[in-house]
Amino acid sequence: MIERLLTIMARLRDPALGCEWDRAQTFASIAPYTIEEAYEVADACERGDMAELRDELGDLLLQVVFHSRMAEEAGHFAFADVVTSISDKMERRHPHIFGDAANGGDHLWEQIKADERAAKASSGALDGVAIGLPALLRAEKLQKRAARVGFDWPDASGPRAKIDEELSEVARATTHTERAEEIGDLLFAVVNWAKHLGVDAEAALRAGNAKFERRFRTMEALDPAMASRDLDAQEELWRQAKSAEKQDQA
Repeated sequence: MIERLLTIMARLRDPALGCEWDRAQTFASIAPYTIEEAYEVADACERGDMAELRDELGDLLLQVVFHSRMAEEAGHFAFADVVTSISDKMERRHPHIFGDAANGGDHLWEQIKADERAAKASSGALDGVAIGLPALLRAEKLQKRAARVGFDWPDASGPRAKIDEELSEVARATTHTERAEEIGDLLFAVVNWAKHLGVDAEAALRAGNAKFERRFRTMEALDPAMASRDLDAQEELWRQAKSAEKQDQA
């Protein structure tokens, strides 16, 4: 079946017979769609919508095929090379399944990844952390890399105190540029605190976004004229929405 999709993409990219939009795309122009499709997969997973997940996985697969086709046209690699690369990697990173290692687990996985980075002549502990990652996720990955070489607080009290320090620096900032910089430091510190508490900051914020959206929609349902109410009235609607949600979860 994958051959059908590869054939479709080749036709779409055909210089003479293809689609004008598809022919015009580049790696850079397609990358935002790839990120978007990955998030839509995650959204379908969180909602437990299997029909939607099937469709979104197809959209994400199309992105892989699209990038691979452009790479093949440029003489870099083809879709088959992508499949071979990930297959080799999965076997290499699971020597306890496909090799003779006695035990697996996160420690072995991370050690193998570190060895791979060393083989690529990476010069720094932070090399290979993709710039295109969501900011919270990238912050956590940067912090984990730094922690491997000892640059991290020994426990959660350190990043918690750092949050207070950064809050003070935000308050003391006198320009927009300074405030933006200090809020960036504050968010970075919050991610580090979350890491020490064993909380995935990216997932936690997604859940917080979803909670806010649910409660806000409940406010609108409780009072269709909510937008015209003053803040005190809206706060009361928020409390009602929050109470209703807790009762539903009980």
